[in-house]
Amino acid sequence: MSNVSISTNKLTIGYGATIVQRDLSFSLNTGEMVCMLGPNGCGKSTLLRTLAGLQPALSGEYTHSDAKNIALVLTERLSMDNTTVHDVVALGRYPYSSFLDGLKKEDEEIIAESLKQVGFENQTTSNDIKQLQTTFFNAHSDGEKQRILIAKALAQQTPIILLDEPTAHLDLPHRILILRLLRTLAHEQGKTILISTHELDLALALSDRILLMTPGHGIQLDTAANLKKANAFTSAFGMDIFNPLG
Repeated sequence: MSNVSISTNKLTIGYGATIVQRDLSFSLNTGEMVCMLGPNGCGKSTLLRTLAGLQPALSGEYTHSDAKNIALVLTERLSMDNTTVHDVVALGRYPYSSFLDGLKKEDEEIIAESLKQVGFENQTTSNDIKQLQTTFFNAHSDGEKQRILIAKALAQQTPIILLDEPTAHLDLPHRILILRLLRTLAHEQGKTILISTHELDLALALSDRILLMTPGHGIQLDTAANLKKANAFTSAFGMDIFNPLG
């Protein structure tokens, strides 16, 4: 049985007539967390949206081991008037529930656990669930909203999770919490986690492999140590990012 979860073959991505990256060929395995690094505009978000099926590939192909079970967290700021935190996370349970029957006790437990995993411990005790159900999504900070959307992805319980800069609005403790959590989900639950991020230090420390993207010149997928030894980061970013003072 193959361990490959996501694979691409000469995949070209972009928008309309605009090619962002061409001929991308790589494979991601089950049970690993891969962080995607690269300068702005190199195609990280475009690749995630293409792999999630939100926009078509310009050419080439990509395959998933379980194409229908992908959770995606994007960076777009969402405004959900009159929508509670509970209802946002509950969206992740809709594929498993029916319109007539609604959410079951198991669904409610998964929703509460997902919020607890992303750092809402105080709001997920049995006494505070009802209060959480009436807390509006828009009443929270950008960082809290981001964690709520990650909780929604966790509630989907999919084998593949794609995240576009999931720690962008978070403080340092919650950045570490989220990336540690995603690494644990990969290693202990066999999920495939692909993250676009600018968190260089955390990505190098916590990822299994780095998918390093260079504008217009493709990708390299390897361990952080091997990429650093090959000066790949310097080539991708156009400077020695490990020696910012020169």
